[in-house]
Parts: sequence; C-alpha cells; structure tokens
Amino acid sequence: MARQPDDKAAAKFSSEDSALVRELALLLDETSLTEIEIERAGLRLRVARNISVAATMPVPVAHTAPLPVAAAAPAAAAADMSKHPGAVSSPMVGTAYWAPEPGAKPFVEVGSKVSVGQTLLIIEAMKTMNQIPSTRAGTVTQILVEDGQPVEFGEPLVIIE
Repeated sequence: MARQPDDKAAAKFSSEDSALVRELALLLDETSLTEIEIERAGLRLRVARNISVAATMPVPVAHTAPLPVAAAAPAAAAADMSKHPGAVSSPMVGTAYWAPEPGAKPFVEVGSKVSVGQTLLIIEAMKTMNQIPSTRAGTVTQILVEDGQPVEFGEPLVIIE
C-alpha cells in the first residue's frame, strides 16, 4: 500500500481506504486469490495474504482397491467442457449463485429451455451481483458448477445444446 503523502496528516487512511482494504480482503477469501493490486486516483493499494502449507507425515495406508479412472480425471473433463460449442463461460472471477437469493427457485435447471439473453445465474464479484445471460437459445444439458462455488475467468458454467 503505497500512497505518497506530502505530510504526516495526509499519511493516515481515510475510512474509505479502510473499507476498500476490507472489501479486497473479502474478495481474496472468496476467490482463493493470494494477491490483488489496484491503483485509483493516486492511491496504489496491494492486498496479499501468505498461504503456508504445513508439512505432513505420510500415513501408512492399508491396501485398497484402485480408484476408477473416471474419478481420477475431473479436471480434464472440465477442460474438455470449455471447448464445447454450447459452453457458457464465466466472464469474471467471483462466486456463482443459481438463484437470485438463498432458498429461491434457481434461474435454470438441467432440462430448462432458455432463450438468448435469459439469465442463467449470477456471479458475485466485489459485492456486486452480475447476471450472466445465455449466449444462445436451447436446452440446458449440464450445470458444471455448484451453487456458491468460486469460479475463475473463462471457466465453463453451463452447457446449452
């Protein structure tokens, strides 16, 4: 956080600066990012967190049956879905929600017929709810993220065929 003040009185944070720091810290938690840096109106602000990984001792494992191949490759399946012609990808980093509020009916479900521009879900980013519209008309065949799940830019959310 580097503001270049002219005097000691200007070096103190305003309540707006403190609120911005808190908002960015919450965004770090919600998105699993480790660092955010912004510059606005002469104020340069960097919020970062250290993630420490504890060393663990290997635990002896009793002989078990091998995992099925399908369980070993969920990341590859998600990567393949992003190339699907009916994939609707996330335009931003945030948290995906399938309904306008907790307990409400979801915008869409598997099997729902959708039209171009119809809201599929919302993504919360920096306390702003952003509606994600359908880019094509068709039927929702797959929903690829859970309600309340953090999403990355470009991550496939829904498949419409």
